[in-house]
Amino acid sequence: MSDKEFAQPDESLYSPNKKGVLGRAFAPVAGFGVTFSTLFRPTVTEQYLPHKPEQKTPPRPRYHGMHRLNRYADGLEKCIGCELCAWACPADAIYVEASSNHPGEQYSPGERYGRVYQINYLRCIFCSYCIQACPTRALTMTNEYEIADQTRESLIYEKQDLLVPLAEGMLATPHPMADGTTDANYYKGEITGPTQDQVDWVKQVRPDDPTVSSARVTSVATKEAQN
Repeated sequence: MSDKEFAQPDESLYSPNKKGVLGRAFAPVAGFGVTFSTLFRPTVTEQYLPHKPEQKTPPRPRYHGMHRLNRYADGLEKCIGCELCAWACPADAIYVEASSNHPGEQYSPGERYGRVYQINYLRCIFCSYCIQACPTRALTMTNEYEIADQTRESLIYEKQDLLVPLAEGMLATPHPMADGTTDANYYKGEITGPTQDQVDWVKQVRPDDPTVSSARVTSVATKEAQN
């Protein structure tokens, strides 16, 4: 084996380039090259006028903005107070307090519901870990991004701020689950709307509830009931 095989490569190939006199003189300002190159470019201004929504630039369809707590088709809440979203949050921005459902106070299918639900948007980093952890798809994220406010207290959103309003045909909670169903029927998406029994229950307990007259009654609540 010859000595040439162990010969060192040319130092000019791997050693740092030595700067000349001008290179050393301008070295302190070399990092500002990008800054100086953009000083003379034309300015591009994106208009943002909250009172003129037609001039806003819409975000991407999959943009992760503010959170929403969703409902089932009959009006019951999807949140079951499991606190998995709070455990998954790396910024500790979510606080959940669960409570038990009762026959006369049923807010969600099953045994529990989220009585207290808070999101601190001073901490939230919009990583979407919370919506991935939710087993019932109760928590989702919208395209809404206007969250800035004047006080710290206003950036802590409570349950009433996050819960979506009742859609057309839904029945206001609390009210019983659809007769002959379990929470599994709700999780599978088999509930298509409030039943007549649910409407009658609310009419008896809360006769002045405006959603009684606007509820869109379904004759068959689930596919299993139809069989």
